[in-house]
Amino acid sequence: MKSEMPPVYYFANQIYQFSHALPLYKLAGGTFICRDVKRYIHFKKYFRNMDASPQSSTLFHTPPSIFRNRKKLTNLKGVIVSLANTVLSYDKNACSSIFLGHGTGDKPYGGSSDRLLSYDYHFITGDKHMQKLLDSNVKIPDERLIKIGNLRFDDYVNGKFDREVEADRLGIVDRTRKNVLYAPTWSWGDGTLLKYVYRFAQEITERYNLIIRPHYYDSKTLVKISTWAKKNRIKHVYFSNPATLLKSDTMADFIVSDILISDTSSILYEYLITGNPIIVATNDYKDLHNMPSEMDILQHVPLFSGSENIVTMIEESLADANYKKTLNDMLHSCFYFNDGRAVERAMNFIESAF
Repeated sequence: MKSEMPPVYYFANQIYQFSHALPLYKLAGGTFICRDVKRYIHFKKYFRNMDASPQSSTLFHTPPSIFRNRKKLTNLKGVIVSLANTVLSYDKNACSSIFLGHGTGDKPYGGSSDRLLSYDYHFITGDKHMQKLLDSNVKIPDERLIKIGNLRFDDYVNGKFDREVEADRLGIVDRTRKNVLYAPTWSWGDGTLLKYVYRFAQEITERYNLIIRPHYYDSKTLVKISTWAKKNRIKHVYFSNPATLLKSDTMADFIVSDILISDTSSILYEYLITGNPIIVATNDYKDLHNMPSEMDILQHVPLFSGSENIVTMIEESLADANYKKTLNDMLHSCFYFNDGRAVERAMNFIESAF
């Protein structure tokens, strides 16, 4: 095994996708590739002061970064970890590529699935990830599929998040109430944010705290929604902005919540690590992957179609002791290991293989 980590680069089409690589970056280091000047500016904005140490010499104390078109990576040496399904142009004699992606849900890969064949290796989160490749009709040799588990689970499993700290971040006042996290997807996936957010804010807050976390692409709607809530004097509603990537980590919202409501977001499956109840708000999105029952959350959780009493559904889900075992079984059916050592496995592979 090599004693030193080769240079590691992280590529993404959109800035929010980089959040999936942060657990690896924090231990392995590396450089983030922004595909154009616009994303480079966004990176400097959203990752400001992440590396705020006396030794940090980057502008605004962000991690090292460059802006480079995906077709102009031929001068790089080391390993490129990609968060986006796109074909990268690099010198295969000097560099290797690993596809990590940014979530393992039921929606298809963005772009042609054939692009996945262009990567030298794939970091695999679990059997659900494998099933998604199978259902995409993508056949990748076994030796290129590296089983590591979910990188983002490590800090959660290892107790790096504090519920009280995150409650302070959100400004939660009444901490005797249970916290409901509503985290819908965006329009690609027929997200339910604007369909249900006002109703949920009025009904759920009568009994519970409601934390609203939209998809990154819907983050701008938070101003409108929060203004509406203030105008209508709705209390016990809180907002987590996914655009503030360092402050509002997904797992940070998980630790402070007691139950999740989502739709076709991959967050449904990531939330399994908490062991907390899940309710799915159904929508009209049909282009979902075919999954075995043990990997299809729609077959195991309560479904909210709009006609049900959402408060009653929350109450019943929180009180169902058998539900916890069902979700724990799903966690281990979908993801490998779940032992807090996924980053260690990823680093070991990079060190030994390159």
